[in-house]
Amino acid sequence: MTKDPRSTPPGGTDLGAALDVLLRFGAAMMHAGDTAFRVREGMALLARALGIESLAVQVTIGALQATARRDGETATLLREIGPPGIDAQRIVSLEKLAQSSRPGLTAHQLSAALDGLEQTRPRYPIVVVAGAVGLASASFSYLNGSDALGTVAAAIAGGAGQAVRALMFARRLNQFAVTALCAVLTAGLYCTLVAGFAASGFGPGHAAGFIFSVLFLVPGFPLVAGLLDSVQHQTMAALGRLAYAAMILLAAAIGLSAVAAIAGIAVAPAPALPGGLELSTLVLRALASFAGGVAFAVLYNSPLATLLAVGAMSLAGNELRLALHDLGLALAPATFFGALLVGLIATLAGHRLHLPRIVLTVPSIIIMTPGLFAFQAIIMVNQGAAQAAIIAGATCFFVVGAMAMGLVAARFLSERRWLVER
Repeated sequence: MTKDPRSTPPGGTDLGAALDVLLRFGAAMMHAGDTAFRVREGMALLARALGIESLAVQVTIGALQATARRDGETATLLREIGPPGIDAQRIVSLEKLAQSSRPGLTAHQLSAALDGLEQTRPRYPIVVVAGAVGLASASFSYLNGSDALGTVAAAIAGGAGQAVRALMFARRLNQFAVTALCAVLTAGLYCTLVAGFAASGFGPGHAAGFIFSVLFLVPGFPLVAGLLDSVQHQTMAALGRLAYAAMILLAAAIGLSAVAAIAGIAVAPAPALPGGLELSTLVLRALASFAGGVAFAVLYNSPLATLLAVGAMSLAGNELRLALHDLGLALAPATFFGALLVGLIATLAGHRLHLPRIVLTVPSIIIMTPGLFAFQAIIMVNQGAAQAAIIAGATCFFVVGAMAMGLVAARFLSERRWLVER
């Protein structure tokens, strides 16, 4: 770092100190799960408030590197980022901090603001989050053809699994090991419940519940964030997030496969979604979609103001997706239109609620996540059903891509800057 004695204005901030706290802010955004392009935008806003004339930032999932210039002085610093996490409330607070910054901000003031945010406790206690995950597991199980016993068992096992995961994460245990262990414990509890109450044993109506009991382990947030970063040319961050998501899915699927092998369960291809456009079917699917959206908003520590909005967006997007699928449209394009609707609604809701779109869109489209196909692809490989595994894996790939492209298309329609390369 080169230093010019004139570079620190009276009462101002040393460039190195300013850049250090700026990197701390960016690392906090990445750790909370925000997209890399939003991290860069937030850092740029704060850099101007700190009097930094130019800022170049390199973002990866594990580290941030930035070079800043002011009054002839140049500084380059690197800051490591902790293990990935998800905290929608933290994303909201950090983005509001950046948007409310004004010229004259000092490193000390920004550091104090970050200290206050880091001391904020999670909005929802473990028992509430566990209950929400149980509700989400039940909703997904119903939407994917599970019977009443499978749906109830998925709710109980999913809630218990999330509680165990939260307690393990509180001890800062390795995320991949925790994921695999929770998959074994959750799926094992599900099988125990079904075996204890099913008169005819494990049947086709229980396959969806078996897989969706571990729904909370699906890394939907990093998957979507990684795909959105890809569209914005944040390739290093995108690849890191997608690799992280793939490893989490692999750890969960390995644990699920172990239980399936021990219990002698053959996971059949995905059952058809509850079909038809009858009023009763639409109402039940709408309730399940709304509940699933709200539940995931709670899991991601979303602000209270977002819960109803996320539930309504999840209901609208998933109802459109399922209706189009019922009418004969393939699942991937149906998912694209459902995600597009969610993205367009989020544009209006985000402006009204003054919230980042990602905290609205991601929980709302998680209901569309093809977790069933993702887990089936790996489980069926282990069971020797290669052809079925390839079909499930390809379906998963195209549906996840359709989710992201639907949100991107909504951005193209509502924000001109997304159409312009920068």
